[in-house]
Amino acid sequence: MVTRSSMPPMQEYFDEISSLWETRWLTNSGEKHMELEKRLCEYLGVSNVGLCVNGHMALECILEVFDLKGEVITTPFTFVSTTNAIVRRGLTPVFCDINDRDFTIDVNKIESLITEKTSAIMPVHVYGNLCDDEKIRKIADKYNLKVIYDAAHAFGVVKNGVGAAALGDASMLSFHATKVFHTIEGGAAIFKDSENYKKLGYCKNFGMTGPEDLAFAGGNSKMNEFCAAMGLCNLRRIDESIASRKEAALRYRERLQNVKGLQLAAVQEGVKSNYAYFPIVVKAEEFGKTREDIVSALSESNIGARRYFYPLTSSIQSFNGAYRSQDTPVANRISQNVLCLPLYEGLETATVDRICDIIINLVR
Repeated sequence: MVTRSSMPPMQEYFDEISSLWETRWLTNSGEKHMELEKRLCEYLGVSNVGLCVNGHMALECILEVFDLKGEVITTPFTFVSTTNAIVRRGLTPVFCDINDRDFTIDVNKIESLITEKTSAIMPVHVYGNLCDDEKIRKIADKYNLKVIYDAAHAFGVVKNGVGAAALGDASMLSFHATKVFHTIEGGAAIFKDSENYKKLGYCKNFGMTGPEDLAFAGGNSKMNEFCAAMGLCNLRRIDESIASRKEAALRYRERLQNVKGLQLAAVQEGVKSNYAYFPIVVKAEEFGKTREDIVSALSESNIGARRYFYPLTSSIQSFNGAYRSQDTPVANRISQNVLCLPLYEGLETATVDRICDIIINLVR
């Protein structure tokens, strides 16, 4: 498969959840939930972590906490959750193109998209690559805009000593089972202003400020204790897990970086990656084969690869053609040709070599 969930030793998880049969406290900010928030603050270098049932609802809660109106500048080169969160909160996504080096939002094209209706910028860190936060922050400050990062791919990524979760006015992390760090299902919202962490608590618990007090019509986005317990187990071994991913990713890069017609994402200076994914962009006219040819060849050997991200969220059917992918030509080209190869903890070098051999031998 293109990915595989990291798992702690079975007995360790059993030991972690055993106390739940004594307390019978399974949700609503129990002991495991509170401990995981604390441990994540320490690991990520932030002052608050608000756990949620998943990353998507964490993103919706962030938008609700900020009570935004109008337009949000974002990128279509992302999972549909990013765009759906904006639309479901009654906001209008305005799509900015990406750069063709690390596939993050093109900071040189953001300012031209700002109007009197713009209330926020929502860039997306992709594949463990970070957006140019310094330039984005300058633009946001100039126009008094919120910066909300979709950091679903950026758990534990650090740039010049600063963690990805600490960037922007808020960041969303995904703890889905396929992510570098997971809680089976889950996610988190991190705010620059800790006062917003309190508001998040109300948003994800029906708007309740007390046993009988309801401040507003909130939703239900709480993480349960079993998921939090899985998070505690996985967090203990996260550095080991990332190190394993790094070994496989470096082997891919060694084997494929000089193959004509294959573009690899640029290595970002000063960034300590989490090696979340390993994408290649296939330039068929140079490589001699298309992305689909590679997918077919790998599939014949029972190897999964994912067209990720494809299609662009600006062109998916549910938006009824409201947004044009032609307005983001780089994102459109990358989406049409990108392919993520298998990468996960425990992926053996021999398997990486087998995958690379299949790709390279296609044009021999």
